[in-house]
Amino acid sequence: MPVHTKPALTQTLHLLSAAFLLSAALHVTAQDSGSSDCHFSVGDSKYDLSELGGPKVLSRTMETPPSTHEDELRFDLCADLTEVENRASEDQCPLGTRACLTTINHKGNDPDRIMTVVSIATSSLLDVQTSALTSPEGVAIILHGPPSSSVPQSLKILLTCAEGTTDPQFSSYADGQILVEWSSSGVCRTAGTPKEDESRGGDGGSKEEDRPIESVGSGLGFFFLVLFLTFAVYLTLGAYYNYSTYGARGWDLIP
Repeated sequence: MPVHTKPALTQTLHLLSAAFLLSAALHVTAQDSGSSDCHFSVGDSKYDLSELGGPKVLSRTMETPPSTHEDELRFDLCADLTEVENRASEDQCPLGTRACLTTINHKGNDPDRIMTVVSIATSSLLDVQTSALTSPEGVAIILHGPPSSSVPQSLKILLTCAEGTTDPQFSSYADGQILVEWSSSGVCRTAGTPKEDESRGGDGGSKEEDRPIESVGSGLGFFFLVLFLTFAVYLTLGAYYNYSTYGARGWDLIP
């Protein structure tokens, strides 16, 4: 009986090791693919807008006595949106949405009513378009989504250069396109997007090149940590099995 059990345990340990390694590989891949969404190139200039990632919620209201209509815009420049807690699934944009517009009706003490929900930008139709702004300096980014009432939807973000990052502003919604105005030092050529001659040398170029190296390094570090832990688990379980089943000692404990 033990003769047949040991290969079974060895096979189980091998499968466990493969599962750990596959999980690590998927983690590294997901980490790399997720971060690339916030890296843009416009001409010879490269932009890393990772610091602007994360869900943003903007709103504008319109008085319609005896009630008030609120346009709520939720978007994430770098990743898909997650569901809003305590809100029915039919009152939310589907998974894979980058920008969602929800119209909410407020009336006195009555419960709020969701009037419309529109997917403005989705990952499947994103088709990111970028262009440079000259006055003021910055970048225009357009994210696309499916049509609503036969009108194509999109989110246009005007990112202008500033010393610090400001809160994004919901400026307008016309002809299916939402306009958001935003300011950040990440789109200033002197701070975040060095000119081509500066990118070949100097502090600006080295910082731009260091960012992807740090991301890859952290992913590889996680991979080797999982590899080490998997190997340690394999040795421990194998040694225990050899000891309890065969009474092995010393080097015979190693599976």
